[in-house]
Amino acid sequence: MAKKTISPGGSVSGVVELPGDKSISHRYAILAALAQGRSEISNYSPAADCRSTLGCLRKLGVEIEARKEHVRIQGAGLDGLKAPSRVLDAENSGTTMRMLAGVLAGQPFVSTITGDASLLRRPMRRVVEPLRQMGAKIQGRDGDVAPLEITGGPLQAIDYSLPVPSAQVKSAILLAGLFADGVTTVRESVRTRDHTELALREFGATIEVTKGAARIHPRPFLQGKRLTVPGDLSAAVFLMGAALVLSSSSLTLHNVGLNPTRARVLDFLISIGAPIHVASLQMREAELVGNISVKHAPLAGGNVSGAHVAEMIDELPMLAALGPFTEKGIEIRHARELRVKESDRIAALAEGLRRMGASVEEFPDGLRVEGKSSGKLRGAKIEAHGDHRIAMALAVAALGAEGNTVIRDADCVEVSFPDFFAVLDRLRGAEQ
Repeated sequence: MAKKTISPGGSVSGVVELPGDKSISHRYAILAALAQGRSEISNYSPAADCRSTLGCLRKLGVEIEARKEHVRIQGAGLDGLKAPSRVLDAENSGTTMRMLAGVLAGQPFVSTITGDASLLRRPMRRVVEPLRQMGAKIQGRDGDVAPLEITGGPLQAIDYSLPVPSAQVKSAILLAGLFADGVTTVRESVRTRDHTELALREFGATIEVTKGAARIHPRPFLQGKRLTVPGDLSAAVFLMGAALVLSSSSLTLHNVGLNPTRARVLDFLISIGAPIHVASLQMREAELVGNISVKHAPLAGGNVSGAHVAEMIDELPMLAALGPFTEKGIEIRHARELRVKESDRIAALAEGLRRMGASVEEFPDGLRVEGKSSGKLRGAKIEAHGDHRIAMALAVAALGAEGNTVIRDADCVEVSFPDFFAVLDRLRGAEQ
């Protein structure tokens, strides 16, 4: 497990082309596999999670050619997937497991999908229960934990209300709905990211989206597409965090995905004083894309709670890491979901920030990180707990500490942003 030493100070300046959005890359690959004809996907995410999706699709008989960030997929069609001869391995990717569970529920064969030690600890009941209601037979360890053995077949359409907001569960049900006997409806009380709905429509599915509900019609003719994945906003925020922490920083990020269901984090940062400017907006394959500029500035601090939590779930670790550099601190509540991510992110953030001297109060559903008045951070030896977003968030905090910080297991950033530390070093003039 690799270590990374972060030295404090300096500034970040320059222009960055971000890797492809992880969430969108998963969805484009899965739908390309279910489509007729060939799809060409440019700027496909280099994240390990997205490679896991390609690996699983290959085991299902899909022809895939991947060269760096360009992926060519020969679609098998809705009825063209093959029974895998081996267990499907989602590795660390919860998105892969949950979304493919929806596809596998509609297949006329038995398959098993597993993952690494972290993924095998994550509960799957929320995705398993609606798929069982549709007619799939799913067996898991202790009822709802992977490995999942999925016996697919003809599915029944359902009208399902999500008990907990989750774009991944919503997506799994919509994908299963492609194989159902009627229109499947998914209802949500809090709006979650809508990449699946947009991608389904782009590939040719009939999907109706109204406030609080999405309805997918079965058995569409999906057509292969030529697509470009926008830059990953959830990766961008960690570089933006570095610019906000380090004085004299000025950073521009090109071609970033600015889907309204994902961009709430920008609104929050602006509300606490971040000088963020968005330009060159355009629609690209149904996704909004633009350039983001950000400079260092004093931050007031603030609270994230309620419906906004689901809209910023992946960005919350970075916001917590900004807490010690704000006037009033950062408080996050109603975010119990963070406890069942790749790590218990609430506990991992509290532990790492406390080791650097931050004042942190931990709650069952969140945490409060005190602002500047609690004192300056100091370098420390900290654990990433195998969680890419914890590693990057604590690296941002370490930039503003006194003395070097050593992050253990730092190579876990491979899961979402493999070049994060290299890009950070380049923007700082290779000071590390």
